[in-house]
Amino acid sequence: MPISDIEGKKCKATWRYLGIAAILATACILPFAISGYHVSQFSQVLIYAIAMLGLNILTGFNGQISLGHGALYAIGAYTTAILLNKTGIPYWATVPIAGAICLGVGFLFGLPALRLEGLYLALATFALAVATPQILKFRGFDDWTGGVQGIQVDAPAAPFGLPLNADRWIYYFCLAWTIALYIIARNLLRGRTGRAIIAIRDHPLAAAAMGVNTALYKSLTFGVSAMYAGIAGALGALLSAYVSPDSFPVFLSIKFLVGSVVGGIASISGIFIGALFIEFMPNFADQISKAAPDAIFGMFLIALMYLMPKGAIGVLDFISVKLRRVISRKIHKSKRLRDFCAKSKIRI
Repeated sequence: MPISDIEGKKCKATWRYLGIAAILATACILPFAISGYHVSQFSQVLIYAIAMLGLNILTGFNGQISLGHGALYAIGAYTTAILLNKTGIPYWATVPIAGAICLGVGFLFGLPALRLEGLYLALATFALAVATPQILKFRGFDDWTGGVQGIQVDAPAAPFGLPLNADRWIYYFCLAWTIALYIIARNLLRGRTGRAIIAIRDHPLAAAAMGVNTALYKSLTFGVSAMYAGIAGALGALLSAYVSPDSFPVFLSIKFLVGSVVGGIASISGIFIGALFIEFMPNFADQISKAAPDAIFGMFLIALMYLMPKGAIGVLDFISVKLRRVISRKIHKSKRLRDFCAKSKIRI
């Protein structure tokens, strides 16, 4: 391998690690630099990012279109609320339980969905999103779900006497889950399982011919994606300290898909940009026009899709490639200059 390529890769890795360190440092300092309301907003951004990370694994990397992740988000939220309301289990233990339950629900839903593809699968998941809020309102489930009134839960307090208020603590709690789940997704997609998932998306017949169990991998991918949505829902219930059927409209599922597409549907890093978009853009559109905020939001969305067809992460990748090329050329020219000066015995 040429020396310039090796130096270019080292430079790329160095800049990547520096960028990750800068982002983590900013995320840790952020709650002390903004108001409590904005801390709650950024906590919601992290929660949306987790839900969209699961959606990206399913849709972007496996090719299964879902419009029902809002329902899985609701199942995770109600699992946490019911456990806190009916049992003495600590709040932090309800999050993995909600994820495990949604993992099972997603896997079971993924089995019959194997016969569906494309728009038919999207309609099936959309039906799940439409039906779930109505099911939660059934009178027979009132003792568990609280009916239309919902369930009130207590906001978690910081443990071990940490000098953090409730808003800051739930932010750090969400941040820890986001980092852990991001690392898990990254390792999953970079390994053998991830290559099988992507192969099914690109060419299912070829993947099956190579020995990939497409039915199993599709169901497992749906289950893992549902687990991420369930964990996000559990964290959302802790953040809002209240759940009700009306908190999970059909538009929530569409919002997740919009955020995934804006950030980059086949990317795990674009989820943060997409989460920022769906959290703050409606407020920004409302400030521009009180009469028609949805129209402003739609115009921004159309413009972004026209200017960034691969999502925001595609633009960032394009810029990073250009910068790496410039840096690589400068390194190569600098090396050639040093070699020339060494041969000519010229001091620099």
